[in-house]
Amino acid sequence: MLEINLDLIKKYDRPGPRYTSYPTAPHFNDSFNHEKYLEEIIRTNSEKEKPDLSLYYHLPFCDTLCYFCGCNMIITRNRDRIKEYIKYLKNEIDLLRTYITPGRKVVQLHWGGGTPTHLDPDEITDLINFINSSFEIKDNAEEGCEIDPRGLTKEHLSALRSGGFNRISMGVQDFNTKVQTAVNRIQPEEMTRQVVNWVRELGFQSINLDLMYGLPFQSMDTFEKTVDATIDISPDRIAVFNYAHVPWMKKHMSLIKPEDLPAPEEKLEILKMTIEKLTGAGYVFIGMDHFAKPNDELAVAQRDKKLYRNFQGYSTHAGTDLYGMGITSISQVGRTYSQNLKKENEYFDQLNNLRFPVERGYYLTDDDILRRHVITKIMCDFELDFRSVEAIFGIEFDKYFSNALNGMEEFLSDNLIEINDRMIKVTEMGRLLIRNIAMNFDGYIERKEDTGRYSRTV
Repeated sequence: MLEINLDLIKKYDRPGPRYTSYPTAPHFNDSFNHEKYLEEIIRTNSEKEKPDLSLYYHLPFCDTLCYFCGCNMIITRNRDRIKEYIKYLKNEIDLLRTYITPGRKVVQLHWGGGTPTHLDPDEITDLINFINSSFEIKDNAEEGCEIDPRGLTKEHLSALRSGGFNRISMGVQDFNTKVQTAVNRIQPEEMTRQVVNWVRELGFQSINLDLMYGLPFQSMDTFEKTVDATIDISPDRIAVFNYAHVPWMKKHMSLIKPEDLPAPEEKLEILKMTIEKLTGAGYVFIGMDHFAKPNDELAVAQRDKKLYRNFQGYSTHAGTDLYGMGITSISQVGRTYSQNLKKENEYFDQLNNLRFPVERGYYLTDDDILRRHVITKIMCDFELDFRSVEAIFGIEFDKYFSNALNGMEEFLSDNLIEINDRMIKVTEMGRLLIRNIAMNFDGYIERKEDTGRYSRTV
């Protein structure tokens, strides 16, 4: 069991990036457009060694508003609006596949939202068939979908499973009725258990449940019951997210009263209890907010030093070109990041003109690629071999990162890392504060205008 030092958590709890990319999204700019994205697509598809593909589809629609939600979503019950969006999503797929070199295999595919299962089963089957006919999906590719148990039928899951999906992720947040009422997400424990049973009956390989701490009316005692119930359900993976109350960024969060939120001390006690309970139950702490059973692919990849991190979070597929489709989705192709337009009409207009609906993006420098490698290794492997970095990038590590190494003294004295002349190793307690350690190698972190955009590191 991982024992948590709350004093250290308090000391290092500050805003910081989650490093699903480096540089992070605040550094994207609107001078990166369709032409630059297309240029990189063509370049990467003409290279001799072409990486495998990872595909992400953003399905933004939800039936009801969850007050805690930080996602890019649209609340609607207008089925015609959903059908029109799917039509244009297919148009984006058509546009992209014309530039993808035949033979490139899709090894990872994910539907996120919003609520992908707000589509009805026939719509799910239709979209799956269109995707599968547009790209070459590798046998046993990792295919995951986010679902919402509310309004879900077994037919929804059957449509996903028949189409090749093998992983499911489901939000729970908290089983406590008072908390659910306060955040407008009524989801009885029995409903969640029923859906988990369906997922297992249909033969999905992996189930992830999302929990969230820091919600209104939560206490350590009430949330402990949710954690115990989650352990009893026994999903393969568990994500435990920190609720960030940012009504100035997400207006609907103003429906949550600040006075109903747990005090900072209580919130940290909830986090401590949760981590200790999950690790005590045998879950491996992958890092950040993710836990997995020891035989899960994430845990295995971490042990084998093959874990990766991208816009979908932790991944077992490093080195792919990630193509995001749908509004707000983000791509990572070659040396570029790009994000699609956020508004439906603007997204539709660009596709009507046979243009990729890119709103902003970024072209990575050599320094960016080096620092991304270093930060990814620290975040995923919990160690960094200086000589390995030197061999790959042709630098003298001690000189190139002299400022970063000089800034490690505090982490060393707090027993968050071990360091010698060739390696940094992160301790068990340091894993909880891995974002803070990674920030030391960030060449942009001193930009004060960025700090307000980041969540807190714990």
